[in-house]
Amino acid sequence: MRLSFPHPIIILLGFVVLAGLSSYFIQSGSYERILDLETGREVIVPGSFDSIEDHNASIYDIALAVPEGIILGADIVVLILLIGGAFYVVEKTGALQEGIEALIYRFRNKKYLLLYFIGFVFAFCGATIAMQEELIAMAPIFVLLAKKINYDIRSIIALALGSALVGASFSPVNPFGSLLSQTIAELDFQEGFAFRILFWVVAILIWCAYHIKYGKLNKSTSESYEMKPVKISLRHTVILILTFSGIGIMAWGIVYQDWGYNEMSALFFVVGMSCGLVGKLGLNGTARAYTEGFGELIFAGVIVGLARSVYLILQKTAIIDPIIHGLFVPLESLPIQFAAIGLYLSQAIIHIPVPSTSGQAVLTTPLAVPLMDLLGISRQVAVLTYQYAAGLMDLITPTNGGMMAVIAAAGIKFNNWISYLWKSWLLLMGLGLISVLIALFWFS
Repeated sequence: MRLSFPHPIIILLGFVVLAGLSSYFIQSGSYERILDLETGREVIVPGSFDSIEDHNASIYDIALAVPEGIILGADIVVLILLIGGAFYVVEKTGALQEGIEALIYRFRNKKYLLLYFIGFVFAFCGATIAMQEELIAMAPIFVLLAKKINYDIRSIIALALGSALVGASFSPVNPFGSLLSQTIAELDFQEGFAFRILFWVVAILIWCAYHIKYGKLNKSTSESYEMKPVKISLRHTVILILTFSGIGIMAWGIVYQDWGYNEMSALFFVVGMSCGLVGKLGLNGTARAYTEGFGELIFAGVIVGLARSVYLILQKTAIIDPIIHGLFVPLESLPIQFAAIGLYLSQAIIHIPVPSTSGQAVLTTPLAVPLMDLLGISRQVAVLTYQYAAGLMDLITPTNGGMMAVIAAAGIKFNNWISYLWKSWLLLMGLGLISVLIALFWFS
């Protein structure tokens, strides 16, 4: 029997089981936590680690973690379904197809400008609002664009999702990453801003240039069509305006109104229904299109939920803190350059069991800061090692449900995604490490 690469659900179920088995080999432990009034989050008290009564996950616990993880991520699952349904409705009206064809015709002789534009737009979204799960519903747009311009779908996803994640990783203003970590480290937001923005621009340029160059297919696999001027009808113009206005309002709500997933879901439900009515689908037609969209994306929602299940097992068995403790303590005796490299690699490893960037900031920054103080290194290095390593790991770790859901919605197998991405990923991991080593002297 021919063996095939595991299905994404099997991969994540494997991680759930692995998390449960790990509890039998790692002694449960915990740090004390206090409420940080400035961030409103509980943070770890350095030096407070202690072993506690061992908690091992039973078969019952492992099985129960599957539905519990999906329930825990219910708000994200609902967001995926409602935004996905909205985009499916827009696609059914024909506005999406017409808009993409008009865009391609506009850049017919300069497709690379279109791709750079896409890369930097999503990088900006990642840098400012940490966009990720919102892209799951846009997968049909990326698939259509890849076919029309004869590019590997993996490169288009890398220019969209990848740019958003790279943008968030190198961003000086990501509220769920660098800003949160800087606040916990008691650093001024403006300190190191120019340094970070420089490496943000360099990272995005390298990332986009790589995937624009290597994403072009040698042989055309797209449907042949004659390049003709495309005029977007008034009806489709209104639909596209409604759609992109929804994206803009969502960004405004996240930044200025502290919106959560429920507010975003409600917004796009209204957008989707409005687009269906403007597109003459009628009430019943719009409802049918919406439910078809649900069917397309329910799998992506389950993927996100299973990723939560992994973290849930680790949390219940109290082995997250021991993992962090075991990785950080040996760094205290190393020379500063090796300590910085070790911290960078440790943060990358930690992001596998802790796929939340904000969660990792809260867990690790309070421990990394005293380590930097002890070694006489700027606290900026503690923030940089965290934000680069954690953000870039989002591109490849199966425990990142958002990434797994996007590539699944785009019809990309995880092994094919990794085989395409690993070189560019290593390139940016190297850039992040160079930035950290330069920071040792820049902020001294």
